[in-house]
Amino acid sequence: MRKLILILFFCYSSFLSLAQGNVDEGLAFQYYQQGQYHEASVLLEKLFNSTKNDTYFDLWYTSLIKLKKLEDAERIAKRLVKQNPKNLHYTMALARVYQEKGQIDAANKAYAETLNNLPADEFKIREVANIFYSFQAYDLAISTFLQGRKVLNNEKIFTYELLSIYRFKKDKNMLVQEYINALGQMPELLPQAESVLSTIFEDNADYLILQSALLKKIQKEPQTEIYTKLLIWQYLQQQEYELALRQLIAQDKRIKDDGGILFNAANTFVANQAYTTAIKAFEYLISKGKGNPYFLPAKVEMIDAKYQLVIAGQYDKKAITDLSTEYTQIISEYGKTVQTVFAMKKLANLQAYFLNDLSSAEKTLEDALTISGLSATETGQMKLELGDIYILTQQPWEAFLIYEQVAKQFENQAVGNEAHFRSAKLSFYQGNFAYAKSQADVLKASTSQLIANDALNLSLMISDNLQSKIDSNALKMYADAEMLQFRNLPTKALGKLDSIAIKFPDNGLADDILMAKSRIYIKTNDINNAVKVLKELIAQQSNSLWADDALFTLADLYEKNLKNNEEAKTLYQKLISDYPGSMFTTEARKRFRKLRGDNIGT
Repeated sequence: MRKLILILFFCYSSFLSLAQGNVDEGLAFQYYQQGQYHEASVLLEKLFNSTKNDTYFDLWYTSLIKLKKLEDAERIAKRLVKQNPKNLHYTMALARVYQEKGQIDAANKAYAETLNNLPADEFKIREVANIFYSFQAYDLAISTFLQGRKVLNNEKIFTYELLSIYRFKKDKNMLVQEYINALGQMPELLPQAESVLSTIFEDNADYLILQSALLKKIQKEPQTEIYTKLLIWQYLQQQEYELALRQLIAQDKRIKDDGGILFNAANTFVANQAYTTAIKAFEYLISKGKGNPYFLPAKVEMIDAKYQLVIAGQYDKKAITDLSTEYTQIISEYGKTVQTVFAMKKLANLQAYFLNDLSSAEKTLEDALTISGLSATETGQMKLELGDIYILTQQPWEAFLIYEQVAKQFENQAVGNEAHFRSAKLSFYQGNFAYAKSQADVLKASTSQLIANDALNLSLMISDNLQSKIDSNALKMYADAEMLQFRNLPTKALGKLDSIAIKFPDNGLADDILMAKSRIYIKTNDINNAVKVLKELIAQQSNSLWADDALFTLADLYEKNLKNNEEAKTLYQKLISDYPGSMFTTEARKRFRKLRGDNIGT
């Protein structure tokens, strides 16, 4: 019985000691985190002496340094080094206190001793590097990992750790070098490399660091495709599309690819409006022959890229005629089907707005609408396009009827709201301002922010310019100019807009005229004049309902056309600050953050 009591007593004592230790540990961590280093150091010293746990030592030692008790810290470290000469924790702690005391030579000597005596133990090497990292000695952490590679005779180990530190330090040269060294053996790192580099790189000079390193590596290891892939990505990031295409074609020939890589890249060119380069890529794919799986898709996409050039105002009349012939050939070869309706729609657009062949455009769309199997939404959208052509062929009543038909069929849907808005615009062109305004007022509550904004602008423009006879007459001329632009007659539209101020010098449409002119210049690819009128609107009409539109449009031109990211950032920031309620604010904020280099997960 007495023996049992003694056993229970010792168990209870051990339990109390363990419980007390847990309490001390919790309090110690709490004091440390709150910056109460004196209270923390007392408990941590007690915990270390009872357990010899290096985690307690690191926190205790750091607490002493924070308290500037450097003599105590040095004395403790020396004692522990003497007792445990192989424990690198204590050697590093001594070096650290030398550094804190300004004894740099002694500190460097101790650090060098630590690095020179690294054991051939991956875990221990990580431990040493983590200790350096914990007191922000990042270069020493790097040196530890690099020395560890030598000790372990393994150049690929510690890759992730070094990448993390280089990224944290924003050491772009070493980050690039580490990725290049790793990718040969670890190609799965490529997506991570692209993501990290795009986040940390700030300008073209940074991308040139990568380009230079890659070209040297490719020269040494031309057979390693991963470097070519990264080089292509780098050219795309710099918008050096022709150089990217050159590498892609060389790669396609070298690896005897089926064209899939190049086809995807060509679509990237299209997405970035590099249509000429995209056309060259598609032409290369077509040259591989009809047996290639990308022959027909490339042919279709090539024609579409040419179409995008046309509507961007970058093709001459002959090229437009040739393009319409290509669409006609597709329709003749494959028939009028659901698969070729895209060609019929684009052919009708060319006929109506670029070749002035309105009767053919009308027939092309009417034929397309007879094709069975079309979705209701696609049918509705084509009817809207046919309604537009009816306006051009001076059949406004037919246009009105078809708009109303689509609006009724797709009530409270995107296509239906678009039909209502086109009906309102038709009334505006005809000078029926009261009806146009009533339609626009209904659409102000549309779920589509773009249509709601356009409807609001139309409503406000009408109400603001019906207050006097001068403004009403000026508005009629403005509506005529809009109609000319709708008919794709930009020169006549500009002439009409310029004549408004001459005929009605005191009209209230100055901001509307400037915004309309900017749209015409952008559509005709006259970017310099577009920038000029947008700047004029922003400077002179800061209270205009078009001010936020003008800011966003100008920023977009600087970003995408003029490649001036700094000016684009300034304009996006101004839009965010001055017009927080604008429909463009969310997109402006997203673009600003992207240009600044933030990682926004997109």
